[in-house]
Amino acid sequence: MGTAALVAVGLTGCGPEISSGDSNDSTASASMLTAPSAKSPKGEITIWDRSGDLFNVFDAAISEFNKKYPGITVHHEAVDIDAKLQNTLITGTDVPDGVFLDDAKVGGYADYLWNLKVVLAPYTKDIAPQKVDVNTVNGGIYGVPFDLDPGLLFYNAKALEEAGIDAASIKTYDDLIAAAKQYQSFKPSSKPIHLEQSAFLGQLQLEMYANQLGTSLADKNGKLRLDSPQYKQILGWLDGVQKQGLGTRAEYLSPSDVGALDSSDEVFYPWSIWFDFAPQQQLTKTKGDWRAMPLPAWTAGGARSGAMGGSSFVLPKAGKNSQLAWLFYKFLMYDKAGYTAVYGPNDIYPGGLNTSIPAYEPAADPDQPLFQPIKEMGNQDLWSTAIKAGKEIPGGAPIPSWWSGAVDYLGNNIQKMLDGSLTPQQVIDQSSKDIQANLIDRQ
Repeated sequence: MGTAALVAVGLTGCGPEISSGDSNDSTASASMLTAPSAKSPKGEITIWDRSGDLFNVFDAAISEFNKKYPGITVHHEAVDIDAKLQNTLITGTDVPDGVFLDDAKVGGYADYLWNLKVVLAPYTKDIAPQKVDVNTVNGGIYGVPFDLDPGLLFYNAKALEEAGIDAASIKTYDDLIAAAKQYQSFKPSSKPIHLEQSAFLGQLQLEMYANQLGTSLADKNGKLRLDSPQYKQILGWLDGVQKQGLGTRAEYLSPSDVGALDSSDEVFYPWSIWFDFAPQQQLTKTKGDWRAMPLPAWTAGGARSGAMGGSSFVLPKAGKNSQLAWLFYKFLMYDKAGYTAVYGPNDIYPGGLNTSIPAYEPAADPDQPLFQPIKEMGNQDLWSTAIKAGKEIPGGAPIPSWWSGAVDYLGNNIQKMLDGSLTPQQVIDQSSKDIQANLIDRQ
């Protein structure tokens, strides 16, 4: 399932209770990684990735890496990172040189990771600002940004056409409500807009909406900012969708969700690019009917995308050959041969890896697509649509180490609101109180 599966599985647990970042200049200097100086570097590196499609994609790219660095042997291991990484870093036993990690967990491990600000310096200006921001802790950068996951509005083009709805007319979230009402008039049994029933994914989607409005749960200093006009607007909109009977309440691609999608009862899906997995692998009756467009804006002329999910690569300070691991990630992300091997057509994705786009702007050239049009989406050129959306993503803030733990409060309270037992303001008030007391104050 690509990025979709990684996000859904990888972020459910709370990160370790450790502090983030460097406390002073001497510590920062000691934690700063530098590039190797040897002209023909040699050695062995151990790289951890999760099992699955992306593991296979990265594994296949190793042969390309070895064409440039024949002296570096890569030991590529499929690991349950969430189960093993914390104890491995704390004990310092058999620490890998590089690890694939969810962006939301980078901050929680920063004390154990190399500050990559120096080695990334030649590339930082060409990396999507949001990805740099979420990997930044106290001025240091602790992850090599991998993917950019722009939010898009996926819609059933055939169903909307039958209902006489022009998808291009949907420019704001108010327009989306109006289109949903029009579709429901055409098909009374429908509940056209997806409402996420998973507490974790509901919170992740909330952050996509918030990113559109230039905010997030915490600011760059880690201060909670849930109590804001932006979150009130978003939660009020979600509450309105539910109260007006316009939402299909289901967990992402669960049987009930797929059923509603394939019956054309659910025709609007505001989600990350990795929803494209559904028409390619999950849907049957409506396969070929789906398209993607930029998200609606919260206000006319506002941003038409926001980030939802994402991962990066981190280099533990206790790894034996961190400098060589940096060369591996530099090749995959910033060398044309590397990022083409990752995103271009391969044995795992014959048309190219299309569940995200590169965070590195030279690789994200709208005129040089790395993946092909998707036949299951009517041969739509999703590459150009996603690249345009990615450029509209506002910058972000470092993701706090307590983000995953907040799901027990904010994520659950969003679901209570959709159940009708909390108002949007009560979600904000109760979640803010609990996150502050149980997560932030206990760090």
